[in-house]
Amino acid sequence: MSGNGYGGGGGGVGVEGYIRRHHRRDVAENQRSSHLVQHIKAPVHLVWSLVRRFDQPQKYKPFINRCVVRGNLEVGTVREVGVKSGLPATTSMERLELLDDEEHVLCISIVGGDHRLKNYSSIISLHQEVIDGRPGTMAIESFVVDVPEGNTKDETCFFVEALIKCNLKSLADISERLAAQDRTNH
Repeated sequence: MSGNGYGGGGGGVGVEGYIRRHHRRDVAENQRSSHLVQHIKAPVHLVWSLVRRFDQPQKYKPFINRCVVRGNLEVGTVREVGVKSGLPATTSMERLELLDDEEHVLCISIVGGDHRLKNYSSIISLHQEVIDGRPGTMAIESFVVDVPEGNTKDETCFFVEALIKCNLKSLADISERLAAQDRTNH
């Protein structure tokens, strides 16, 4: 199912409506932007409890091995994340741009690090839906990033989308496992 049903905030808006509402971007000529959707068989509140933890992205992002936060968890806070080996980076400095607990929207931008993702920003929004008769979540993640010198727009998009797909799949797996545990414990 796509973003209909459950009546949570969208009123049957669907993917395109949520993208217009939460993921509008100005994209320059030298940039690439895209969005990905993941349907998760777990309620929004459970998925959001993982996503909103700007201080602990490694809870569901498999390529992050550590996170050090500078400041309180509020807009403008910066975190330094350690990237696992195998990727063309070891650290990334990221700033919290938006944390909306009512709309379930998190926005971050990369402000430094030893990688090629310049002017990168990402927005993830979560939306209630019904999957197989149970409360579920539609996660939408969008990004905009500069195309690095020596790469094409398609290469850049493929690389970033591959990372986001892994993160969203991991988010789904962990959330669904937690939801199953909740159902067995009640």
